[in-house]
Amino acid sequence: MVRGVMNDAQPTGEGADKAAEPAKAKSRAAGSSRINPKSPSDALRPERAPGPPPRSQQARHPIVMIMNFAMTIIVVSVLGAAGLFFFGKMRFEERSHFDQPRTVLIDRGTGLRDIAEILHERGLISSKWIFVAGVEFSRERDNLKAGEYLIPAHASMRDIMNALVSGKGIVYSISIPEGLTSRQIVDKLNADPVLIGTIETVPPEGTLLPDTYRYTRGDSRQGILDRMEREHDRVVATVWAGRDKDLPVETPEELVTLASIVEKETGIADERSRVAAVFINRLKQNMRLQSDPTVIYGVYGGAGLPQGAAIKRSDLDAENDYNTYKIAGLPKGPIANPGRASLAAAANPSRTKDLYFVADGTGGHAFAENYQDHRKNVARYRALRADQKAGADAADGDAAPAGTGPGDQEADPAADAAPQPPANGGAKKPKANTQQN
Repeated sequence: MVRGVMNDAQPTGEGADKAAEPAKAKSRAAGSSRINPKSPSDALRPERAPGPPPRSQQARHPIVMIMNFAMTIIVVSVLGAAGLFFFGKMRFEERSHFDQPRTVLIDRGTGLRDIAEILHERGLISSKWIFVAGVEFSRERDNLKAGEYLIPAHASMRDIMNALVSGKGIVYSISIPEGLTSRQIVDKLNADPVLIGTIETVPPEGTLLPDTYRYTRGDSRQGILDRMEREHDRVVATVWAGRDKDLPVETPEELVTLASIVEKETGIADERSRVAAVFINRLKQNMRLQSDPTVIYGVYGGAGLPQGAAIKRSDLDAENDYNTYKIAGLPKGPIANPGRASLAAAANPSRTKDLYFVADGTGGHAFAENYQDHRKNVARYRALRADQKAGADAADGDAAPAGTGPGDQEADPAADAAPQPPANGGAKKPKANTQQN
């Protein structure tokens, strides 16, 4: 029994040798990789690291090598593009170097690259290519608008792009005073240095609405004139719809004519409706209006009274379709372009019995219901004028006395063909009455 166990535990002969071969092979492998030290110093040296395993034949396949190269290129490209993107984005949004606001003009039809070139030449952007790329990436290429823009100091490229997209350029304005003739308005528009184009045809008198009109560089003079005509039509339609039904005028055109006379007679807002009432009352009583501004327009037309000139007696005697000293009722047409206030005053005048007014020497007018009171007002005005400027009215022997009222041009009030004594329907404040109208 014992012998049998021993045979199982320790094989002998060839079987034992075969069983021991793997262990011996491992021992020889370990022995071959180990350096047998010849001295104590050799024993302290580190063992040599094993070499790399042999390269796989699959890794050296041409297709694998091409794919590896392609992946390397893709990775490098992606990383480079990402770097360029973040660099460009940083430059596109960083503050600029200029420390003062600057203006830039972008004409209609200018493309993105040309816009970038203009901005770069003006020193507003540091790189036109980054600006172009930023606009393209923001998908705003087709939204950039022409105009003149004020770029604030230190504006980034994105800020400039947003300004061009908004279209909020520099806004200019031109103010057209009430009471100018159409010719004078055209001359004023043609003299504006920012508007473009010229106006060849002067619109009919009384078809424009004086006001302040805003525009941007590149807008045309004719465009402003067209806006004035549209605004005039709109305002007149509104005023006409709300007029006093007892007015002795039959059409909107007649209302504009009356308002133009009111506009030329006074520049004081509180007096407009009362001046309008004087003319309305005189029309109702078939009295001649006798307004000095109508005399001036009948003689000088849209050019107006020459600077420094005065109304002459020959002007008062001139026969034309505008001289309300000679004709009954309203003149042939408007003598100027009235504003909103004068149109409203003519449509809804004050409810008074006034038939006369004369300048009071302080910029306003003195009103009267009858000729006797009017004569007293005229006397006071003449005395005041004499104190202010003695002998000024006698400078020109043919000049009509300034601001005294048309009724005083006749030696006898009954000489007027109207059923009532002639009135001073045209006496305005001295400067406007004798020089500017």
